[in-house]
Amino acid sequence: MRTFVSAVAVLVGLFLSAVAMPALWVDRNIVQEDGFVAFTAPLGKDPVFQQRLAAAAVGSLGADRVPEALSGLVTPVLESAARSLTNMPGYPDAWTETLRRSHRLNVADPGAEPAGTDTASTLTLDLAPLVALVAKQVAEATTLPLEAPDQLLITIGQPEHRQVLDRVAAFAPLGSALAIGALIAFALAFVAARRRGTVLAGVGLGTLLLAWAWKLSADAAATAVLGTSSGNDVAEIFKTEFVSAAASSLGQWIVTAAVAGGVLLAAGLVLRTVAGRRVQQQPSQHR
Repeated sequence: MRTFVSAVAVLVGLFLSAVAMPALWVDRNIVQEDGFVAFTAPLGKDPVFQQRLAAAAVGSLGADRVPEALSGLVTPVLESAARSLTNMPGYPDAWTETLRRSHRLNVADPGAEPAGTDTASTLTLDLAPLVALVAKQVAEATTLPLEAPDQLLITIGQPEHRQVLDRVAAFAPLGSALAIGALIAFALAFVAARRRGTVLAGVGLGTLLLAWAWKLSADAAATAVLGTSSGNDVAEIFKTEFVSAAASSLGQWIVTAAVAGGVLLAAGLVLRTVAGRRVQQQPSQHR
């Protein structure tokens, strides 16, 4: 009976772990706003992406916002701003605010979104803070009160991607509870086991198999995301860089899990060997 309880507890722990690890990663890096900003902030340092961001920001302040009589004065300033946007002192803060706004539009409760915002069916990136930075630069250079839009939304995902994100975001916060449940199950398995070395080895082997499954799943998800097209240069570069960063970050978690699994497997085998020798020595001591 103890062996049966231990085996079932190990299987339950591995099942909970299989879901807990990805959920914890998603909750930390996508669902939580601060985690998302910290995770995606380095994407704004990519040179090609920076050029596309600058072009999109400057393009939104085109002829429809600049009087024709002043276009000769403003256009050179806009072109200069496009080249120097990422070097402006306010660029890091504007990029951070862009990420925060985008996170609130895509992940936060729809009821908390600004009135009049229609983003419920798509994934979007709001470049308004960057546009405001450009508008400020133009205003300082020309004394023209150039008005920046309140929002500049760029679609970075299709409606089905938004639906998947909504489901994942709702489930991801349960990762901590699942992880705690997995630890309890493993502890129960260890306490109930007759051969604790076997339990350690089983947990270690199971963790190695999970690491392999996580890697395959992560690769498949990355391929699926990269296989879609938004038709927007900024969105495509953001998507590519985000997937690359996610694969690297999640890969580190998977490697850590694999190392832990290998250590547990080795420890379990050593413990079994030591226990086996003790069993063999006990009869000889009684003779």
